[in-house]
Amino acid sequence: MDSRHRILFSVCQVLFFLVAGTIGYVILEHYTVLEALYMTVITITTVGFGEIHALSDIGRIFTIFLLLFGVGSLAYAVSAFSESIIERASSPLRGKHVMEKKISRLKKHTIICGHGRVGEEAANHLADAGKSFVVLESSPEQLDIIKEKGYLYLSGDATREKTLLAAGIKKAGSLLALLNSDPDNLFTALTARELNPTLHIVARSESADAESKILRAGADSIISPYATAGRRVAARVMAREMKEQVSNIKKESSLSSSQSGWLLVDEESGLAGHAVDAAAAFLAGEIVGIRRNGTDMLAPTPDTTLDLGDRLFLVHQLKVETEVQRDQPQKIVLIDDNPVIRRLYTRLFQKAGYNIITAAGGREGCELIRLEQPAAAVVDFQLEDISGLDVCECVRKSEGGQNVKLFLFTADEREKVRREAMGVGVDFVVLKSPEAGEIVNLVKSELSEKKNAHPVS
Repeated sequence: MDSRHRILFSVCQVLFFLVAGTIGYVILEHYTVLEALYMTVITITTVGFGEIHALSDIGRIFTIFLLLFGVGSLAYAVSAFSESIIERASSPLRGKHVMEKKISRLKKHTIICGHGRVGEEAANHLADAGKSFVVLESSPEQLDIIKEKGYLYLSGDATREKTLLAAGIKKAGSLLALLNSDPDNLFTALTARELNPTLHIVARSESADAESKILRAGADSIISPYATAGRRVAARVMAREMKEQVSNIKKESSLSSSQSGWLLVDEESGLAGHAVDAAAAFLAGEIVGIRRNGTDMLAPTPDTTLDLGDRLFLVHQLKVETEVQRDQPQKIVLIDDNPVIRRLYTRLFQKAGYNIITAAGGREGCELIRLEQPAAAVVDFQLEDISGLDVCECVRKSEGGQNVKLFLFTADEREKVRREAMGVGVDFVVLKSPEAGEIVNLVKSELSEKKNAHPVS
């Protein structure tokens, strides 16, 4: 019998003896109901008060049995209640309920999936910064460590929808998928993205092959702890070696600390055989291109090895007009006063290959478009300071504003709104719909046609 049934049974017993004692004293001793109840209570509780009236012999015999059985039932009830209280206080489920209640109150918090080396460092850093977070972990050893530190946590599989929902993913601001398995991190990112489209997801990856898959699953960015640490260590070692080797770096043009230009990798330079990041660290600049055997490599990877005869384009403080700048992704300005919408479309436009810049107000957006000269601007019709129509009119009147494709985003289906929008120079009026990618696809289609119609020479 569990504690609930024991309590119910003991309460029924006590009530039975209270009713039986009251009825017995009314019948046997002719007490009133109140007197009989009072006599029954003081008998069962053994408080020691005197009799209301002198009892007859049969009344005394009745009292003896009532005392023996009634006191026993009351003692059993007290025992049942005490056991239940102790059981609840010592039950691990009680701590779980308290933890779940605290987690349910969180907003814009971070969910850390996995408390290994990387997860532990992330949790410690967030705790030091005073940020709210929840750790999801299934290992008993790691759970003991989390309990000792006093962090909010849930025991469970982070790849499962149920666990993520319990961690408050609908109200969370970010998620760190730091499990020890690439497939687990992939499934975590996929599930998290489905549950919260605006969530910022950072995932861990152990292999380069898995990075693209995890990004496609919904992660915003990837970290590779071992690869990053290895590159940093190697870069420091090689930079030290080069400092010892290099006495003079032969340059094709005279460069100061604030200039940029080409450097030749020859035997005297000591750069041959070293990686790009190590060479950049030694030269105190950024290597944005390598010319090798007449072929240019733009934005080489940090681990690219330099060969004899390579020419490096080194950038110091001054910006240089290169092919890289012309190949930058097209700029899109998004103006919306809803932060959730801005975050959602920022991620969607980034995935589509655009450089997305956002503004929360109409006036801010007008100035942003004037300065950035984007390829297109997506403007919400209802803004807090000025309307989307005013923004579009402001853009068309500004210098260079005629070259910006304007997309007005609205839930108002009236023809009047469409006519007014076209009157101020809006290119497309897009009705809001549950399909978030519709506006992205439209912008992509129109900008592609514009690019093909006016090829860049």
